Amino acid sequence: MHPVKLVAGLGCRRGCPPDELQVLLMQCLAEANVSLDQLIALATREAKVAEPGLVGLAERLGLPLYGLPVDVLASFEDRLSQPSEQVREAVGSAGVAEAAALAQAEALFGTRATLLIDKRRSASATCALACIHQEAQRP
Repeated sequence: MHPVKLVAGLGCRRGCPPDELQVLLMQCLAEANVSLDQLIALATREAKVAEPGLVGLAERLGLPLYGLPVDVLASFEDRLSQPSEQVREAVGSAGVAEAAALAQAEALFGTRATLLIDKRRSASATCALACIHQEAQRP
C-alpha cells in the first residue's frame, strides 16, 4: 500500500504567519517521506478558514482550504492520537489538525482515511497528515 492522496489538517493561533505553517507542513511531509505534489487539500476548523496565515499558505501552495464544522471534527474524536481537553474546552472538539485531516480526506474520497503523521506542533500551529491508500500497481 502506498499513500497517494494526502490532506493536511492544520490548527493555529490567531496571527500565525504562513511561513510558520509552511515550515511545519514541510517538516511533516519530510518525516512521512512523501512529496508536496501528493498533497491535495488543506483543512481546518470552520472558524479558522479565513485566518490570514492559513489563507496565505493555501494560496502559496495553490491548494483548496476547507473549513469543517466543530461537530464534524468532534465525530472523529475516537480516532485522534492526542485528544486534548484544553482544545475541547476552547473549540468544542478534542482535536483540530488530526480530525480535520481525517474528515476532509474521507469527505473528498468517500473511503476511510488514516493518519500518516499524527499531530505535530510549532510555536503557534499544529499539523497532521491523513492519507488515502491505493494498491500499488504492478508492471
